Amino acid sequence: MTISINDVAAAPAAPAGPVARGGAYDAATHPRPDVPMRYEDVPYRFNVAEHFLDRNAGERTALLTGAGRTTYAELTALANQTGHVLRDLGVRQGDRVLIALSDGVELVATWYGVQKIGAVTADVYSGLQPKDYRYYADYTSPAIVVTDGVTLPRLREAGVRPLLVAGVPPEELRDGEHHFETLVAARPAELAPAPTTRDDVALWKFTTGSTGAPKACVHCARSPLLSFEWYARGVLGFRADDVVLPVPKMFFGYSRDMTMLYPFGVGAAGILFPERSTPEKIFELIAEHRPTVLVNVPTMMNAMLSHPDAAAQDLSSLRLCTSAGEALPLDLHRRWMDTFGVEVIDAIGSSEAYHAYIANRPGRARRGSLGQVVPGYRVRVVGDDGKTVPDGEVGVLEVTGESVALEYWKSPEKSAETFPAEHMVRSGDLFTRDAEGFFYYKGRADDLLKVSGRWIAPAEIENCLLTHPAVLECAVVGYQVDGLTRPRAFVVAATEVTASELQDHVRANLAPHKYPRDVRFVDKLPETASGKLNRRALREAG
Repeated sequence: MTISINDVAAAPAAPAGPVARGGAYDAATHPRPDVPMRYEDVPYRFNVAEHFLDRNAGERTALLTGAGRTTYAELTALANQTGHVLRDLGVRQGDRVLIALSDGVELVATWYGVQKIGAVTADVYSGLQPKDYRYYADYTSPAIVVTDGVTLPRLREAGVRPLLVAGVPPEELRDGEHHFETLVAARPAELAPAPTTRDDVALWKFTTGSTGAPKACVHCARSPLLSFEWYARGVLGFRADDVVLPVPKMFFGYSRDMTMLYPFGVGAAGILFPERSTPEKIFELIAEHRPTVLVNVPTMMNAMLSHPDAAAQDLSSLRLCTSAGEALPLDLHRRWMDTFGVEVIDAIGSSEAYHAYIANRPGRARRGSLGQVVPGYRVRVVGDDGKTVPDGEVGVLEVTGESVALEYWKSPEKSAETFPAEHMVRSGDLFTRDAEGFFYYKGRADDLLKVSGRWIAPAEIENCLLTHPAVLECAVVGYQVDGLTRPRAFVVAATEVTASELQDHVRANLAPHKYPRDVRFVDKLPETASGKLNRRALREAG
């Protein structure tokens, strides 16, 4: 179904701005948009679903899917019915609900239904293996797992119970499996929100697991509201007529926030599709729904640019494209602007801090940088001694803000290392800051390679390789030769090129010791489920 931005904007705009005491917006008490919301501005009694979903109930469009248009009134009713079902099945306030659903209306209704009853959402990818689902079930100890026909066979193989199953005929279910549609249809469409507070645990965000088993970042109910106010409203300027199209799937916090949380904060709409994200699918959805915001990652940006019909695509409906999840190479940014002309707002965030804490600004993005501090956060670049390093020097990024997670679940030692003080996260990302307050990514501290007695950031070599016209994608990791570390480059080539040509290219542009001693050509770089480069897989490739 095609729906225009004018159709979405037909209803009165949802109010925007910080929440006044008592839980409702009051236009007379709004602070200026450039003044970030404070923790004290969040009502003590606060329920995520009540704030982001219930206030929008009406005929305004909430979601666009292959099945058509879902209004806020329809979505709110389904979320309330789902909340009733979860309570009937024994889920209580503070319990965890593991959501393993494909992208669609049922996923969004379940997520908000869990929030409505004061339980805790934990989202996982619908394309995992049985052993992975067993890990998540053991790790989260959920009161119930919500699934569908895509994930059900693997959850069964993993022996996970109990299950609430959507999209599967009831006669095909087994013991311990409950039929979503039947139970939901029998429940009321009204549900009072649980009396949760801003400091109650509301959701878990998982780390990507690119360097080890995924860990859960435990977040309070205040985190999504503060992130919405500081980043979505304060930086991106989300508005009621926005229509958001995501490239990553909803289990990824970056995509979920941008598609089914932040838009709801202003009464805007999100687009959901269960199919795999491909350039063809993204171009198709842009043509059909004419979104205004594209939630993207550099890997897909590159794939879209490499599509043979890229130059013929009409992306004029987009007012901006966001980029996150991995570094955005300067050359890729230039090619995107030359081909599509859609402004890219690059940012960096983390599950630990909830979402973005450094970002460029629409209309004044600085290519090559990740922008400036998002209002509401305090950011420093620090050395090994914990002191701020001078501008221009490389150090580890330290972020402070009330949206930071409480801890990693069941990981006290790693929690103490990563969260050294209340509301603070030591990111592990290497950065420099310039005199104007722009931040530049230099790689991960745990990715650094010590070559010939000197530290090398793989990102520096990667960015150099990407300036060679034959290099489409690349990644650099370390390998051992006689106990010494050497850089190895994995390269996806666009045209024929030799290893020695690429090595000479790096030698000509960087210090001599930084060139990759080994170059391996591959068809594709390995990715994590969230679409990030899987460096661990490259290291294990030998």
